[in-house]
Amino acid sequence: MSDVAIDLSHLARYTGGDRALNAEILRLFDGQVSEMVGQLLGILEQRDSRKWREVTHTIKGAARGVGAFAMGEAAADAEPVDPGTQPDRAVEVIEALRVEGEAVQHFIAEYLAA
Repeated sequence: MSDVAIDLSHLARYTGGDRALNAEILRLFDGQVSEMVGQLLGILEQRDSRKWREVTHTIKGAARGVGAFAMGEAAADAEPVDPGTQPDRAVEVIEALRVEGEAVQHFIAEYLAA
């Protein structure tokens, strides 16, 4: 896990540093984090490799887009995993995504409260 869950200077490249716009984007991402990581558990049970790649790719892009680079890297590590043939590895990467997601959500909560 990184020291800073979201690189606000990266996000500012897209928002111009506008705090209200940052907050709106971070709220949207916050809502997606748990949902997408939670989807992976169901996908693992179904052993659906195609859906797994779609969701992990979406997490990777969304995380990198807001500057949540550690979460993006965890998603990049998860993307090539095949839940059908590597269920134990899939559980490991879901846990890594969950941990990074919690760090991101904590960061967002603190940002929004400030």
